[in-house]
Amino acid sequence: MTASPRRSRGAATALPWAWLLLAGSAGAQLPPAPGLAPALGVFPAPPAAPAPAPGPRVVSQTVFDPLHTRFSFELRTRWGQKVEGQFPRYDGEVSVLADGRHQVRIRLATGAVTVAESERYTRLARGDRFFAAERYPFIEFLSEPHPADLVRTGGALRGRLTLHGISRMETFVLSPAACARPGEDCDAIAHGSVSRDDYALDGWQFALGDRVRFTMQVRLISTQNKPPPPRTPPPRPPETVPARPER
Repeated sequence: MTASPRRSRGAATALPWAWLLLAGSAGAQLPPAPGLAPALGVFPAPPAAPAPAPGPRVVSQTVFDPLHTRFSFELRTRWGQKVEGQFPRYDGEVSVLADGRHQVRIRLATGAVTVAESERYTRLARGDRFFAAERYPFIEFLSEPHPADLVRTGGALRGRLTLHGISRMETFVLSPAACARPGEDCDAIAHGSVSRDDYALDGWQFALGDRVRFTMQVRLISTQNKPPPPRTPPPRPPETVPARPER
């Protein structure tokens, strides 16, 4: 008779745990017991993250003028020599936002890069030890929205640069404009340099310095620079035949 109460207490103790396991296997949602929630791995659901605020609406976009736009880069060797390269293939645009600010997007094709008019240097620049064009076919830059007047006054142009699969915030410097309408009547020019170490461009360290200097020389295609459509000449008045004199 004394063993029966002990079996009853054991059964009473085991019953909630068995019920908990059975209920859990059936997918039932049980409120966690006080003090046991961390041990059982049951935690309240985290609050939903707020949706990101939408950016300013794009009102219009203007693309680059390929006849005047140039994107180039420059490195220095350990012996002070300058090595220059060009990105002849690119795309991008300047967006006018609803709040009046501007935003620049640039994408450069690494598979088309040329270096010092040398086939050997060009092949090395496109290869795995430098730009790795097959794995990372583009270098991209997206500026932060900035005042429209920045292109005239000059100053810092900050944005996100994606190079060699790595994205970082960088700052380029716009030169003060040489005309009243930069990007249309004259070039908009920006310079900036980045560290090769920051982007794992670790090839040829024994011969090349760490800094890569980029230059952007941009003009835009503007409807103001396009010739007006040809004018349609006014219709000619009908010709009149003089009356023959009466005889």
